[in-house]
Amino acid sequence: MHQAARLEFERVMDEFVRWHVVPEDERSPAPAWWWGPAMAEVDDREPLSETWRCSLHLPDGASFADGACTILALFVEQTSLTAPQDFPSKAEAADHDIRELHPLPSDDSAFPP
Repeated sequence: MHQAARLEFERVMDEFVRWHVVPEDERSPAPAWWWGPAMAEVDDREPLSETWRCSLHLPDGASFADGACTILALFVEQTSLTAPQDFPSKAEAADHDIRELHPLPSDDSAFPP
């Protein structure tokens, strides 16, 4: 598998672990940005590490493809998308007004009339 694709999947797995420790009723939906890295690994038969197999509840000998399928299965019944600020927990998203970008006053002094 291509090194960049592997690194992206590793990032997804790190995020999955953070996401999975949040209680299910407080957890955000699986983030859509996991889709691409999982699709890139769907044919990779190299064995997953023991840590990731355990995190995904997969048996010994499970491959990156098995891990990717487990990640993709999270999207089957999902009906909403997760915004980056809502990840990994819905509870962390309660402060939306702080994260909003407000327009700044324009400085037209750089452009003389």
